Amino acid sequence: MRSGKAAGLTQRPAARFGAAGRSDVDDVAVEEPLEIRVAGDPLAITMRTPGDDRELTLGFLYAEGVIASVDDVGSVAHCGRLGEEGFGNVIDVLPAPGTALAPERVQGARRGTVVSAACGICGRLSIDDLAARCAPIDDPSTIAASTLSRVVTELRREQRVFARTGGVHAAGLFDLAGQLLVLREDIGRHNAVDKVVGHLAFGRALPARGRILAVSGRASFEIVQKAVAAGIPIVASVSAASSLAIDLAARMNLTLAAFVRDGSMNVYAGGARVS
Repeated sequence: MRSGKAAGLTQRPAARFGAAGRSDVDDVAVEEPLEIRVAGDPLAITMRTPGDDRELTLGFLYAEGVIASVDDVGSVAHCGRLGEEGFGNVIDVLPAPGTALAPERVQGARRGTVVSAACGICGRLSIDDLAARCAPIDDPSTIAASTLSRVVTELRREQRVFARTGGVHAAGLFDLAGQLLVLREDIGRHNAVDKVVGHLAFGRALPARGRILAVSGRASFEIVQKAVAAGIPIVASVSAASSLAIDLAARMNLTLAAFVRDGSMNVYAGGARVS
């Protein structure tokens, strides 16, 4: 399922010169802040491309361990009134009746200030911390290397906003046959992943066994962390993987393939799943 929203695009004046002549406008990706609140309390701010904000919020809270499932949530809604300045850039999550959310998982690191969702765990959660909250992935899924390569090619083909702006990342969820299930784009690759995880959370499809997460940028620690939290067994990245991402993937039994391009790849962890 692709996101049908066109909110991620806008135009700005630009003196463009090329073979086709001169153009005075250009399509660019929208970048705006989103403040995430829990029961009215500011929790995190992320710079994102508007669209699928409810998914982004739920995915972020799920990956951080603030919620265990969508059943913990009573409502997710933007604050303010339509037409007001800044409407759509603040979203509030209310717990379900009788449920106490756990925002202290994030608040414990912020030392009195709102954290950035763009780096919600950087310098805070070590591999040991994550392992204490999430079990290693127990998923016997396997995939052919050729299918894994095709998945990344398909991801690039379906990046509609990127095709017009060149300014956004993408995260896509695929099945083991290489079929695209959901794709989200955002100016932040972590946000794109949160939107995919939030989509799964709303659909009560977590943990996501037998699924592949493909990302258009590099595989950082937080990308792998979000995949582990969602129970996704395989992550494929078009670009490099970081040392900590590789260490985390190995510790949590996640298959991590990077530099997946033109039929080649480096499999850094969980190689038994790739044939």
